[in-house]
Amino acid sequence: MTQVDLPVPQLQRDGLTGVPTTSEPQNRKDFTSDQEVRWCPGCGDYAVLAAVQGFLPELGLERENITFISGIGCSSRFPYYLDTFGMHSIHGRAPAIATGLATTREDLSVWVVTGDGDALSIGGNHLIHAMRRNVNLTILLFNNRIYGLTKGQYSPTSETGKVTKSTPMGSVDTPFNPVSLALGAEATFVARTIDSDRKHLTAVLREAAAHRGTSLVEIYQNCPIFNDHAFTSVKDVQTRDRAVIPLEHGAPIRFGSDFEFGIARDAATGLHVVDVAEVGEEALLVHDAHAEDPTQAFALSRLTDAGRALQRAPIGIFRQVERPTYDDLTRQQVRTARAEQGDGDLATLLAGNDTWTV
Repeated sequence: MTQVDLPVPQLQRDGLTGVPTTSEPQNRKDFTSDQEVRWCPGCGDYAVLAAVQGFLPELGLERENITFISGIGCSSRFPYYLDTFGMHSIHGRAPAIATGLATTREDLSVWVVTGDGDALSIGGNHLIHAMRRNVNLTILLFNNRIYGLTKGQYSPTSETGKVTKSTPMGSVDTPFNPVSLALGAEATFVARTIDSDRKHLTAVLREAAAHRGTSLVEIYQNCPIFNDHAFTSVKDVQTRDRAVIPLEHGAPIRFGSDFEFGIARDAATGLHVVDVAEVGEEALLVHDAHAEDPTQAFALSRLTDAGRALQRAPIGIFRQVERPTYDDLTRQQVRTARAEQGDGDLATLLAGNDTWTV
């Protein structure tokens, strides 16, 4: 049976440098607000919320030093249900607001919660630049391949031919692959997980939080009202072994109920699925999430099926590399300027040489 478990290391503090820790023991109740959770029955958001509430105590941080920023959409109600600081912000602009917060407040662990519509449509520009800059953020992108809050229009990840209220004859758009997009924007941590796989989801969150820089985690999340069964193939016990391609750094990529299938590289056709018994394990691609060049990770992301039934998808950490972060570099510039020039004077700056009288 296919396993999608990740190694569960001791949580590293690299991604939380400068954030005050607490010596008091914490549990899930400490991070659960008194607000009524208002999602549709069966929504995958419940599972993600439970996983996040259960995971946050592991960070060992004071609640006032954790901030969740969201945009607009079903997923963006997230900050209400956590007993941390947070902001339900503007449609698509959560990464921009979070960038300012992470840059000015080194003492905060900043998270962004967004959906496929919020992040990849009106917010696409903000998302790619946050990843390009490598701001120290953990971004959770809930992908249900539909607009749920506005009652079922097609989204940037809906498959071609999708019939919805806004595409009665079927969508003619080519959908985004969020992982491919993140890798193309040079994100330093890119992963994909599934709402119903609590163990894998928590393991990915643990690695994402430990990463210093932008962490983008795509979460396959079911919308039972407007796009039910979009991810059945990667969830159902009858199909998931053939549908899920688990990624583990340093290991040959194999999948199937008996790991009978694998991924190999061909110079002419790129990556493709092979029968391990026919080619041998030595022919399989060994996953390298730490490679500086994202080419192989991008090729793996392209194995994701974009059809209605989503027949196959790699799951796990695609890329995990280190690069200086935007907020660290910006703060260093400020410190250097103050050391060389002092704090300066605002009135002098406003009335400086670049003024004129009309």
